[in-house]
Amino acid sequence: MPDLAQPLELVDDCDVWNQCPTDWLWIYDKLIVARKQHVQAGPAGVGVPRADWYIVRPITNIRMMARGAQKLYLSPGHDAQVPDGHFWAQWLTGPHISVDYHWGQQALTVEGFRSGQRLDRFSLWRKVNSSRPFPAWLKGLETLAEWVNVEYIGDTAIEVHLRYNDDFRNHDADEIIPVWQGQNLQQPPGYSWYASAAGERVGFWTRDK
Repeated sequence: MPDLAQPLELVDDCDVWNQCPTDWLWIYDKLIVARKQHVQAGPAGVGVPRADWYIVRPITNIRMMARGAQKLYLSPGHDAQVPDGHFWAQWLTGPHISVDYHWGQQALTVEGFRSGQRLDRFSLWRKVNSSRPFPAWLKGLETLAEWVNVEYIGDTAIEVHLRYNDDFRNHDADEIIPVWQGQNLQQPPGYSWYASAAGERVGFWTRDK
């Protein structure tokens, strides 16, 4: 079995993909993650149960896990908008929380905020106090992987990663503002620059509380 406790730079999911035990590869299948928590969800081709708003996302996306996600209004018999390789799931509400677990113990906990419509872009991340025990349906993973990151909407996990949250590494800030390519975001008072390129993101403005 691969040793997930090797001293790796656990920045991106691609860093640990090859170290993930085969029996745990399902954690990168967001449809399975949803169904294990009894969230109403199904792949393209399986109809929605009722007319409502749903999130439509790629089932697996290693580069950036929120890329390609969109909010769509779907109804039974009229859900051809769900592309192959994607799935629909009931629209969840509540705070977007990201938790790093170190050997199963809660470590870093941050909340993300959006100011626009794009689901793959956040306008602010902030450290918060929110008790989130290691999920029971992931039992056993905490003994194999030193770091497990879980993202939640409300109390429901939407993504699982075998890495830590690199956005809050290499600085001591309690609050960060992502800056995106082509965005003319001036330096807010009291913030410092932290270069951290990933996809269309170029870095963060960071600030201590």
